[in-house]
Amino acid sequence: MTDSIPAEAHDRLLARLGELEDQQALRTLMLRAWRALDLKDWDSWISCWSEDAVFEFEPWGTLRGREAVLERVREAEAGYPAMQHHILNMYFEVTGDRARGYGYMWFLAVQHAERPDDHFAMGGPYAWIYRRGADGWRLTEQRLGVSWTRGQAESMVPRH
Repeated sequence: MTDSIPAEAHDRLLARLGELEDQQALRTLMLRAWRALDLKDWDSWISCWSEDAVFEFEPWGTLRGREAVLERVREAEAGYPAMQHHILNMYFEVTGDRARGYGYMWFLAVQHAERPDDHFAMGGPYAWIYRRGADGWRLTEQRLGVSWTRGQAESMVPRH
């Protein structure tokens, strides 16, 4: 057994480790953000987004800019006394200081605190784009589709 790793193998190992660290950082960013969303911790949630954020959601259309995203999501989720955003099957592709991610949403929201069995549910595919800056990874774009729903939700109605 040798005491040193050949330079080429060492470089490949460092590259693989860096990619795994980036993927874990992206997963952590998403889990931290969506937990903050469920807690309605708006400052923590929006801090995970870049200033030039783009948010596409089929029922709402496209929102541009972090403040527009925050305003619309806060408004849409204000009436829910409890909610859970599940992010399933997350997958990330990292290329330098840019990354793409894919996953699925399963959203559940209690609409009336006294009737938790009367809830709204929705699911669909996510696609994300990220950028790494001096303060770490930030979400720059999110596209969210709706594949299915259960129940009715006022927040799903497009604004005119």
